[in-house]
Parts: sequence; C-alpha cells; structure tokens
Amino acid sequence: MQLDVIRDLVADDLRAVDTLIQDRLRSDVALVNQLGAYIVNSGGKRLRPLLVVLAARACGYRGDRHVDLAAIVEFIHTATLLHDDVVDASDLRRGRDTANALWGNEASVLVGDFLYSRAFQMMTALHELRIMEILAVTTNVIAEGEVLQLMNCHDPDVDEAGYMAVIRYKTAKLFEAGTRLGAVINQDDAAIESAMAAYGMHLGTAFQIIDDVLDYSSDSDEMGKNVGDDLAEGKPTLPLIYVMRHGDPTQAAVVRKAIEEGGRDKIDAVIKAIESTDAIPYTTRLARQEADLAKAALAQLPASPYREALLALADFAVERSH
Repeated sequence: MQLDVIRDLVADDLRAVDTLIQDRLRSDVALVNQLGAYIVNSGGKRLRPLLVVLAARACGYRGDRHVDLAAIVEFIHTATLLHDDVVDASDLRRGRDTANALWGNEASVLVGDFLYSRAFQMMTALHELRIMEILAVTTNVIAEGEVLQLMNCHDPDVDEAGYMAVIRYKTAKLFEAGTRLGAVINQDDAAIESAMAAYGMHLGTAFQIIDDVLDYSSDSDEMGKNVGDDLAEGKPTLPLIYVMRHGDPTQAAVVRKAIEEGGRDKIDAVIKAIESTDAIPYTTRLARQEADLAKAALAQLPASPYREALLALADFAVERSH
C-alpha cells in the first residue's frame, strides 16, 4: 500500500486537519503568520497527524476530536523542527532553506514557542485532562531528548543503548502519544491503549533509525537536507557507532575523530568506512525489527482498512528512500 493510497483512505479527515492548522496558525503578529506558514506548509509528510487520524479510525472512533488532536500533534512537531534547526545550525530542510536561515535564530525560536503554546491552547479547549496529561508528558520528554542529544554530540563513546535512548525520547515519544490518543478518545480499555502506544513508539523508532541510515546512503535531493548533516554536528548515530565497534582500527579511528571534531571534512572517509562494514545492513535490520514489533502490537485491533494502513506505514518507515 503506497503512502498516497493510505492518505486517500482518510482524505476527508486530513483536509479537515489542514483547514484547522491554517485557521489556528493565524496571529495578529505578521512575522508569526509569515514564518509559521512557511514551516507548516513546507512540504513535510504530515506523517504524525496521519497517524493520529488512522489510529483513531482503526480503534473505531466516529467523532471529530481526532482532527483537533492531529493538528495539535503537528504543531508540537513543527515547533520542535524550528528549535532543532536553530540548535543544529541547519540551513536546509525538506529541500528548502530553514526558517532560521531566512529569518534568523531569534524569530525561529520565538515562533516555535508560539506553536507550542498554541498547541496547549487547543488542548485546553478539549476539556479532557487525560489528553493534556499525555501531551504534557510528551513535550517534556521530547525536551529531555533534545538535551540528551546535545550532551551526546562530539562524544564517540556513546553506545547503542545511549543512541536508542535519544530516539525514544526525541522522536518516538510523539509518535507514541499520537497513536495512544486514538485509543484514548475512543475510550478503549488499557490493553488497547497500551497496544496503540507500543505501535507508535516502535514505528517512531524505526522511522528515526532509517533517517540516520539515509544520512549516509542517500543524497541531498532525495532527503531534502545536506548529506552528512549528522556528522557535521558530531552526532554519534548508529552507523557510526557500528563502525567504531566492529570496523578495523583505522576505520574506527577515522569515525571517532570525525565525531569529535564535527564538520564534513572527513565525510568521504567516513562513508567509505560505513560502506566497508555491515553498518548500513545492521542498522536497517534493527529498524525492521522495530517495524515488526509495531505491526505485532496491532494484533489486538479488529481487521479494517485503517488497521491495514497502519501495518503498511510500518513497512513504509523502513523501505522509504527519503
């Protein structure tokens, strides 16, 4: 099942989500409108709101609060992107200049804050303490993940467990919250809620692991960002960790020095070391294991086109090229 086919399954819901996003993006401050519209409409996959909508429908939900939740999750995600690009000094995302490259770091951080606060305004309007609890915890964990990743930068001694912790906190937690909320608004029992949360967590983990693979096995046009961005920032992602643990001493030393120093000066030597080992196949296998765990978590749901779409998304997370 292709991504376009999955989107078509919930096309009306996604149109409602986009309409709500555009409506709640409005501000009396012109720069908020300009920068916010630029980042929200920058051609992202809208994967997280898609997951919220599909999860709710797969659980049997027939109301419309999932539209609000999908928009809230997208605002939270977009806020993290704005802040990430400032922290990472990124100048390219989704094939376009980053907001901070165009408007500066100060504006990007402040509009990110606006999107966070707007998300919480929308949460309170739902008058559901459980929803607020889930999303408040989620945003706090994401912030911890950002700090943890910052601490890990330029540290070649980070191991696989440390790498996975960053992914669980920084990326997978919002996936987990989005799919959990689909069960929460349907008032499903604890077992279904836990299953949906597990699906989202494992899917988000697989998605980020493949992102880290693509940083060394794709190109700028496909990814929409610069090849080797993670290396430039000194991030010890799994392909690099694998080379340092399983490559020969020369390969390990090249990667270690590249992480310590950052930059792209050693990108060719690092890519050669990655390609000369089992780093990419190993990392991809780990992503596949996570995707399979995500699919297994859906066993408790009744058969439906929405459940099939969630299963297909787990495969998409691993098989995509960008």
